Amino acid sequence: MIRVVVVDDEALVRSGFGLILGAADDIEVVATSGGGEAVETVRKERPDVVLLDIRMPDVDGLTVLRELRTMPDAPVVAMLTTFDADEYILTALDCGAAGFLLKDTEPDQLAQLVRTLAAGGVVLSPKASQTLLRGHPGTETAVDEDAARVRLLTDREREVLVLVAAGLSNTDIGARIHLGAGTVKDHVSAILTKLRVASRVQAALLAQRSGLLDEQPRPGDGR
Repeated sequence: MIRVVVVDDEALVRSGFGLILGAADDIEVVATSGGGEAVETVRKERPDVVLLDIRMPDVDGLTVLRELRTMPDAPVVAMLTTFDADEYILTALDCGAAGFLLKDTEPDQLAQLVRTLAAGGVVLSPKASQTLLRGHPGTETAVDEDAARVRLLTDREREVLVLVAAGLSNTDIGARIHLGAGTVKDHVSAILTKLRVASRVQAALLAQRSGLLDEQPRPGDGR
């Protein structure tokens, strides 16, 4: 079972997410809380995944994120937002968020996104990520620099990066391209170093911004 904690200042959002995820056979919402009780709730319940509202009146979601990321065996944290573009998203990614999704995510997609997070994959809400990329403060020069970093990758590393951006875990990537999960992990570490980013999410965003995902066939597209 994938253990999940939902943190949001609105009781309706907490109950809605709880009902949707609780209907999945392999997911258990072990607790929900507001921002003020979030850290203590996570310490007590030790979930695999935390869905965390990025904007809460009682405590800043980024503050909660930073505290959660310092815990031993820290859970995977994805940020919830009601906005297509939220100025805090880039900061959240820098602080170690594993992704972000909109609160109006389709119910039939939500459980799969949680499974992706639990497996170590990347979750980027399509609408939010596109808006984020369009509104990124980088200029054309910054995009050129991203492309230059991607060119430092080997062919195999670029192949792995495309699959990382598709949200696959190391195990799933290994199965797709016939490598052991440990070997994939080594490739991912090399990718993060060469791209000078700290997380899979940042690597995925850089890959998209550089045009890599437009140049190569997506997994499962038949090409």
